[in-house]
Amino acid sequence: MLTHLGVRHFATVESLELEPGRGLTTISGETGAGKSVLIDALGLTLGDRADSSVVRAGCERAEAEATFDLSDCPAARQWLISRELDHDDDCILRRTVRQDGRSRAYINGSPVPITEVRELGELLISIHSQHEHQSLLKKESQRALLDSFAGADSLLRTLRLQWREWRDARKAREQALNSARESGERQELLRFQLEELDAFDLGEQELAQLESEQKRLGNADALIRLCQQSLGLLYEQEEGAVADQLARVQHWLGDAADGDETLGTTLSTVESARLQVEAAADDLRHYLDRLDLDPERLIQVEERLGQAYTLARKHRVRPEQLSSHHQTLRDEASRLDNHDSHLLALEAQEHQAETAFMESARRLSELRRSHASALANGVLGNLKELGMKGARLEISLSACEPGAEGLEEVEFLFTANPGQPLKPLAKVASGGELSRVSLAIQVICAKTLTVPSLVFDEVDVGVGGGIAEIVGRLLRELGDHAQVLCITHQPQVASLGHSHWQVQKQQKKDSTHTSVSPLTNEQRVQEVARMLGGVEITDSTLAHAREMLEKSQAHSA
Repeated sequence: MLTHLGVRHFATVESLELEPGRGLTTISGETGAGKSVLIDALGLTLGDRADSSVVRAGCERAEAEATFDLSDCPAARQWLISRELDHDDDCILRRTVRQDGRSRAYINGSPVPITEVRELGELLISIHSQHEHQSLLKKESQRALLDSFAGADSLLRTLRLQWREWRDARKAREQALNSARESGERQELLRFQLEELDAFDLGEQELAQLESEQKRLGNADALIRLCQQSLGLLYEQEEGAVADQLARVQHWLGDAADGDETLGTTLSTVESARLQVEAAADDLRHYLDRLDLDPERLIQVEERLGQAYTLARKHRVRPEQLSSHHQTLRDEASRLDNHDSHLLALEAQEHQAETAFMESARRLSELRRSHASALANGVLGNLKELGMKGARLEISLSACEPGAEGLEEVEFLFTANPGQPLKPLAKVASGGELSRVSLAIQVICAKTLTVPSLVFDEVDVGVGGGIAEIVGRLLRELGDHAQVLCITHQPQVASLGHSHWQVQKQQKKDSTHTSVSPLTNEQRVQEVARMLGGVEITDSTLAHAREMLEKSQAHSA
């Protein structure tokens, strides 16, 4: 629960401290005293939008700090532990706003993104304002109220996740189906191209071999002449062949080496050279034996090369890439041929996602149907206490297209007068009636909330007399389930608080100050009398105020 709210340099506040206790804490003050400043400052700590206008004139920055006791809030404690922000049983939310509009947020002294503050704030406290009944006119707000009352928050989170999964699976299947339609023409083209390439059947290294063979066959005459000349000079001519010349040199050096052993190395080199020349001659002989003039083979090779070059141009690849391009087209054709199995797999995924979503959606529908009457009856019970004895309220569930929020629309149907037909709440409720309906709903739904603290900002506006007393009793009853803070103008409500704080505004020549302080029993009598009688407080007014307070204590007992 909220144990402390500190505000500094915020709007008209120089510095104030609020320390609400358990049960119902009522907060009152004259119009314009600055009661809304408390709610604004608390909202700031919970992640509301920051505005430089809240910084008190002449100050560098505004600051608000809220301290919560987490002993009765395990969800918030676990949230802090999971982010290593825990600090015993206390949680301190702090927010600063500078004159330039920049703000910073802290949880237990650690700076954090504002989104995390909002997420934690939803676990700690719920604020209900006097203008909240306007949102009650929207169907989505009515659905959210029913879901909250039914305790469907966890199921809703699951359902929204499953809806996204089904939507994504459906989109993937539709894209694949469109792709399959578009791929029909592509498959026809691939079949034609592959038939052509398969018929040509160019080997992986064949192009290089053909180009080499073409070069050899095209130069056969010159090759034969040059090789024959080289063979003659090396070995076969009768006089002056290199092999013969080296043989003589070897013979001479052999004789010379007998007289000088140091020539042995040179002799070995010459002998090796002669042997290599003879080996080269043998290679040339064998090459010439294999080399022949074959014009027909040359024509065949050039025709094959021409076809390869033509196909390469047709497929817009380089000739040496034709073989790998052929394999790429084979792979693409295989994938397209297997597209049907891929589509079947996607359809199975979509069906699985749809089944999971529909199962959760039907559970949510059952949960809504089972709680709709209970919520309507509870609200009607409160409305009767609030003076609307002839009112009727039903919660309509009508089927709609499946979506992230389930399978039905939720709408509150209402009539304030007996004999009148039920119509959508937005069309039949007056402002005053809507305010009471809103309060009745908030009181019912607040009992189902897991947050330990509830704040009501002037939700009793527009009611008075006995009805205001009933509002106070309803709020005090809530105080048995949670900590309740209520800003009020009604003495009947203020007198029913377990504790009572007063907001005051002091105006001096050059400045305005807002403060808040707890009231003693006698001070409460004075404040309730002021709320009853206005400017002039008479003895009878004081007596009435004392009677109201004594009655409230007797009521609580």
